[in-house]
Amino acid sequence: MPMENLGLTVLEPKKKVGLILVITGYGKGKTTSALGMALRAVGYNMKVCIIHFMKGDMYSGEIDGVKRLSPNIELHLTGKGFCGIMGNPYPWKEHRANAQDAIQLAQEKILSEKFDIVILDEINNALKLKLIDLPQVLSLIDSKPPLLHLILTGRDAHPEVIQRAHTVTEVKEIKHAYREGIEPQKGIDY
Repeated sequence: MPMENLGLTVLEPKKKVGLILVITGYGKGKTTSALGMALRAVGYNMKVCIIHFMKGDMYSGEIDGVKRLSPNIELHLTGKGFCGIMGNPYPWKEHRANAQDAIQLAQEKILSEKFDIVILDEINNALKLKLIDLPQVLSLIDSKPPLLHLILTGRDAHPEVIQRAHTVTEVKEIKHAYREGIEPQKGIDY
């Protein structure tokens, strides 16, 4: 149902600015927060591109959930999973090669002028693990068109990335079911 039929007011900023947002920290919900912004954007018929830098070797409900929002959201699973943890079998060099491909894809999507938002999921982790290099990430940020919103997620955001961002959120873990021996739950954790 269109907004005007609901009787709701839709706000418009006086000046539109493409924001750089960083969602970092050790708590649960970084990707989920970015996906929430993607869902909100689709409500405004905006176009979103999501590039997963680390995920990609395990199914997550967000994959098919995002497909249902097509053509407004484009999803790219470029990673080979979480490098060096959870029994991931791929060597570091393979993770690095995939992350380098993801950087090239991100640059292409950022400059394409087809998207209102580009989400670089787990890019902070990829940088921390040296799968990509700081100058590459800063180049992505610096080449962002003025009205494009760029969202960078993942633990351990680099101080220079944080410095360039307009909004930085740190997700802090207070308590997690996993630490109590409860396995990840479908629809909540993956």
